[in-house]
Amino acid sequence: MEKIHGGVTAAKGFSAASKAAGIKYTNRKDMALIYSEIPCVAAGTFTTNVVQAAPVKWDKKIVKESAAVHAVVINAGIANACTGEEGLSCCRQTAKKAAELLKIPADSVCVASTGVIGQQLPMEKIADGIAAMAPCLSDSRAAGQEAARAIMTTDTHEKEAAVSFEAGGVTVTVGGMCKGSGMIHPNMCTMLGFLTTDAAISKELLCEALREDIVDTYNMVSVDGDTSTNDTVLLLANGAAKNPVITERNEDYEAFKKALNEVNTALAKQMAGDGEGATALFEVKVTGAKSKEDARVLSKAVITSNLTKAAIYGHDANWGRILCAMGYSGVQFDPQKVDLFFESAAGRMQIIENGVALDYSEEMATKILSEPEVTAIADVKMGEYEATAWGCDLTYDYVKINADYRS
Repeated sequence: MEKIHGGVTAAKGFSAASKAAGIKYTNRKDMALIYSEIPCVAAGTFTTNVVQAAPVKWDKKIVKESAAVHAVVINAGIANACTGEEGLSCCRQTAKKAAELLKIPADSVCVASTGVIGQQLPMEKIADGIAAMAPCLSDSRAAGQEAARAIMTTDTHEKEAAVSFEAGGVTVTVGGMCKGSGMIHPNMCTMLGFLTTDAAISKELLCEALREDIVDTYNMVSVDGDTSTNDTVLLLANGAAKNPVITERNEDYEAFKKALNEVNTALAKQMAGDGEGATALFEVKVTGAKSKEDARVLSKAVITSNLTKAAIYGHDANWGRILCAMGYSGVQFDPQKVDLFFESAAGRMQIIENGVALDYSEEMATKILSEPEVTAIADVKMGEYEATAWGCDLTYDYVKINADYRS
């Protein structure tokens, strides 16, 4: 497997476009279009929030019932959530407009929105945006990157990843883009993710691969503990690589799953590190757990602890907050067995051994915690399972950003 530069246009047969439609923002693009002339099999995972935006309901139906997917239309600025029947009508109108221009069935168009909840979409602007994007579709690297920028809300930069691997003697590519900076919490995070692959693979295995991989990638990210109404990850496969179709859980399927995991992990970490107001990516690895689920729960408890996140912002090795978060997670472990380490580009240091603080240098600990990527490693010595979660520090700017969000 090889990491490559690119995003949603990295895989063969996929093109993208973007447009400044003026939905909410000025002087920036706020709509994107992804397209494959070749019909795609599609998989999707969606928010677990009971309050689900109209695009989530629309896409669930398309992924489940449509024979194929050709396109995804995305807007930033307005979430089209809590908008009733009018919101669903907006989805239908969006799909119909894209279908007319691209000469594809309306039920082969997915839609996605992100932004302020409760406002109706300005459909004239949406329609004009689609009309402007359709003739400009391109499979270039730049087109994919601009699309990734167009879907941002409070994100500070675009988020992309792509890899290639061998399957059946040919090169296959998986690429993707996502957005997410706030209202991010495990169980799908206001994240939107769009993954494309030129792999030839059955819908059953495509759905299985995405469903299983979400658990240890996007569902291990938290910025602020809020699960969005719009969380959506779509995975489209058009078969343009012309590899032997993956219909069995064989070597090619395992290679595909590894590639998908590489892209999803990269995107998940980019989201965590770009959390609203964040100055650092905070990674937590739990090892030695009795089960995989125990490791997941423990690691997520630490990254969602506001006290721990504030300590990371202050570059303070306040390890008691980490142990405390693990203790209220609901997982049973012996705190007198726990070893804890901090690690970054500045070095690695053991902070506690068997639940007791070591005689470590506070100055060195501060240096390690001052890096833009910081890792805490907790070995609970209860078994052989491990898991990793990603979050960020909690800063003054998080409050400022969210206090001013609607304005």
